[in-house]
Amino acid sequence: MSDTVDDVDMPYEGSASRQEKIETLQERLEVLESQNEEMRDKLLDANAENNKYQQKLERLTHENKKLKQSPLFVATVQEITEEGAVIKQHGNNQEALTEITDELRRTLDPDDRVAVNNSLSVVKKLEKETDVRARVMQVEHSPDVTYEDIGGLGDQMQEVRETVELPLERPEMFEDVGIQPPSGVLLYGPPGTGKTMLAKAVANETDATFIKMAGSELVHKFIGEGAKLVRDLFEVARENQPAVIFIDEIDAIASKRTDSKTSGDAEVQRTMMQLLSEMDGFDERGEVRIIAATNRFDMLDEAILRPGRFDRLIEVPKPDTAGREIIFRIHTRKMNVADGIDFAELAGMVDDASGADIKAICTEAGMFAIRDDRTRVTLDDFLEAYEKLRADDGNDADDSLAFA
Repeated sequence: MSDTVDDVDMPYEGSASRQEKIETLQERLEVLESQNEEMRDKLLDANAENNKYQQKLERLTHENKKLKQSPLFVATVQEITEEGAVIKQHGNNQEALTEITDELRRTLDPDDRVAVNNSLSVVKKLEKETDVRARVMQVEHSPDVTYEDIGGLGDQMQEVRETVELPLERPEMFEDVGIQPPSGVLLYGPPGTGKTMLAKAVANETDATFIKMAGSELVHKFIGEGAKLVRDLFEVARENQPAVIFIDEIDAIASKRTDSKTSGDAEVQRTMMQLLSEMDGFDERGEVRIIAATNRFDMLDEAILRPGRFDRLIEVPKPDTAGREIIFRIHTRKMNVADGIDFAELAGMVDDASGADIKAICTEAGMFAIRDDRTRVTLDDFLEAYEKLRADDGNDADDSLAFA
């Protein structure tokens, strides 16, 4: 540290004036004040550093304490009695009667999951066990597909709306007639005919919780995982009812049962059994509707097709000429199309095209216009796109359009 005031050599009174002494003392005072400010800043920095290390010490102490604690075990409440609760510990299936507090007694029910310590005393109640994969399948934002975006499927659209929307919006109509509303609808037909688009439109138009999944997502390598995911999927739907479950490519888990002894086939069949039970078992499904889609109707097991599981089997075929014209107009609504294009003529040319094929033709026609640095799509662009897609499909010029 710098010299203090006492260390300053004071000039002799005989050789220096009083004014010089005052100036000297003032200069030294300014130096000391500057040093004091500097030390105060260092002290503040040291205190901040100390607080940081103190917080780190507290965190490490807390973590160390947690590591030293005995772990809690998961158990299921079997019964609530006057003496306490009968619990079964997971893993070893050990049953025990343990005392519980009055607060826990008011909140616990049979089949609840609880955390217990080494002495099997109930520490706290756990939330319901639901696979997170089932929860992330819930659609938070509706797709931007409406019924106006679907062409050539008027009858199919009406049946889907009667099965899914009407029971949710006007249940009193079914009560007045005295019938139960259809519980599920199966859409089947060739690829690209609009089955998934119908489901997207339902998700957009209805206020019910919409849960989507693919059949392949239920196929797992470990025993019981697929069945558990099915249970959790329907549990999430019941918790958020009214709800609509959409299962795409359901043939992945609902194909006809065989005598195959492989573990993979057996697991798929177990998953299907769980799906059958959830669709039409002892437990009430509640306000949960099911839409499923497949392009392999011939592969489905008869058990899943019977009434009570899928009350309506709706075929979604390739569109006819009028339907293809409507689809052409739908996909060209936002396109800058030249005047005079006859969409009825185009629809007659692509006599075996699906809705997805027509969308591809419109997109390819737009690409030809972009390639020629034009902003308007002409009839020649559509014809050229039609020929290109035929060539890509491997057909001769005299063959009719047949996309996969």
